Amino acid sequence: MKKVIVIVGPTAVGKTSLSIQIAKKFHSEIISGDSIQVYQGFDIGSGKIKEEEKQGIKHHLIDILKPTQSYSVADFQQQARKIIDQADYLPIICGGTGLYIKACLYDYEFEEGNQAIDSDLLEKSNEELYEMIQAIDPKQLEKIHINNRQRLLRCLMIARNTGKSKTEIEDKQEHTLLYDAFIIGCTMEREILYQRINQRVAQMFIDGLEGEVKHLLKQGVTFEDAGMKGIGYREFEPYMNGECTIEEVERKIAQHARNYAKRQYTWFRNQMNVHWVDVSQSNHLEKLFMELEEWVKN
Repeated sequence: MKKVIVIVGPTAVGKTSLSIQIAKKFHSEIISGDSIQVYQGFDIGSGKIKEEEKQGIKHHLIDILKPTQSYSVADFQQQARKIIDQADYLPIICGGTGLYIKACLYDYEFEEGNQAIDSDLLEKSNEELYEMIQAIDPKQLEKIHINNRQRLLRCLMIARNTGKSKTEIEDKQEHTLLYDAFIIGCTMEREILYQRINQRVAQMFIDGLEGEVKHLLKQGVTFEDAGMKGIGYREFEPYMNGECTIEEVERKIAQHARNYAKRQYTWFRNQMNVHWVDVSQSNHLEKLFMELEEWVKN
């Protein structure tokens, strides 16, 4: 099987910095596994790597779509696998969207296709769609936000077209790895991580996150578009409607990012064989490079 390095972990833990260090060591290129960084203009809120931070390392699947275009886990799977399969170097996937990474590495198949949405579903509110899924496939609601109308509709159409819930279809997958993946999980003491998240969010506002969101809205992006569903963007909707202050937006983003970090840790521990690395330890790189070099030889 083809080898691939994967770097996962919560926001603000230091995945980007580690990916650059590993890429320089092994002459690699990096594939972004982030579901928001594919969109042009979603820079500050998504924590998108800046050009100078890349240090000459080529990055894939960043800024590949206009803000209003759709993008799915199936799209990422197809594109990331193509990059890996054609690579004449040791590729690195770096990102926090767990389902994207698992779908790329494992034998995931997708049943949804591009079928039209039934008109009766289009007439229903998000709350009604959510309740319908609650009745037939409650496990999917752990992954789908009530405001993500596209995914709610798709989940219901899968059930109608296949006679099975999306969870049933996913559970029948063998979950076999298609690549020889060395999965690195970045971690650190929880309190330190939460401080870093709070600091990162504060820096986003200093860097102009509010202006970025206003610019996107002025371009015709709406809070129904996929990019605006991400943490760091969706929290601005009540502010733009005059329902809260900018300080409340900042607090909500930090809170949601901390909560998401908890869920990410749980998800990766349950879903993948991860080599956890405490990136706050001074000698973590030395130990990790030794393990990677041994793995590359085998």
